[in-house]
Amino acid sequence: MTNKNIDRETLRALADEGNETALDRLADLADADGDLEELRELLDEGSMRAGLLLTRRAVAAGDPRELQRISDAGYDDAGYELDRLLRAPVGEERTDTGRRRVRDV
Repeated sequence: MTNKNIDRETLRALADEGNETALDRLADLADADGDLEELRELLDEGSMRAGLLLTRRAVAAGDPRELQRISDAGYDDAGYELDRLLRAPVGEERTDTGRRRVRDV
């Protein structure tokens, strides 16, 4: 039996009872909607999936403050990405694959 459309209210109830899969599903829905505030709230509730999704967005935007906030909220990979961003040589940035890309300064 596959239910493709479990409503958010049901997912929220399950997440509130400690179901991590429901919490992950809520994070995926918030990400698909572009709802950063909900993603941040889910991260604050302990959703590592929300941390991953927020980190991806912050890396793509090159936002060190957001990476610091995500790291402080408990998603360690954001701290690694922040360190990588801060260590990139001036005039270069790393792509998501770790390759260096020279940019105009």
